[in-house]
Amino acid sequence: MRVIGIVGWKNCGKTTLVGKLISELSRRGLTVSSIKHAHHKVDVDQPGTDSYHHREAGAREVILAGGQRIAIMQELRGASEPTLDELLARLSPCDWVVVEGFKSHPHPKIEVHRQTCPRAPLYPNDPTIIGVATDYAADFAATGNDLPGLDLNDIHAIADFIQSQRQPSTGTV
Repeated sequence: MRVIGIVGWKNCGKTTLVGKLISELSRRGLTVSSIKHAHHKVDVDQPGTDSYHHREAGAREVILAGGQRIAIMQELRGASEPTLDELLARLSPCDWVVVEGFKSHPHPKIEVHRQTCPRAPLYPNDPTIIGVATDYAADFAATGNDLPGLDLNDIHAIADFIQSQRQPSTGTV
C-alpha cells in the first residue's frame, strides 16, 4: 500500500481536501483507506447503544457488525496511543492510504496552507512534505522554493501528483 499524508494547521482545509482526494482516487478505480488523527477524545459510539454498554462494561474491543459495514472500537485503557505504523498494519490491503494528521511521522505529506492561515507553513522545517496545496499556488511557485505548489481547488492535479510519487508498495511506509 502507498501512503500519502495531508497535514496543516487547524481550519486550513485538510479534511475537505482528504474527502475530495479519496473520492477522486476511488473514481480512478483505486482502493483507498484513510486514517485520521484526532487530538481530542474520540468516541464514535453513543450512550444508550449496546456496543457502548459493552465498552463501558469493560470490553477492550467491540466489533459492531452489520450488512453494510463493521466498526471496531478499541479501548486503550491506559495503553499508549498506537503509532501510525501499527495502525497501517491493521488495515486491509489497498492501493492508497490517505492519512490526515500524524505530522511527526516520516511518511510523504502534502501540506494544506491558505493565505488566511495565521500560522507559518510547516514545509520549511519538515523534509517529509513533498508539496503544498494552497490557494496561492501561482504566488507560491514564484517564491523560489523547491516544492511544488498545488492549486488547492484542482483535485485532479493533486491526485495526479500523488499517483506520480514513487514509494514502496509492500505494505510498509
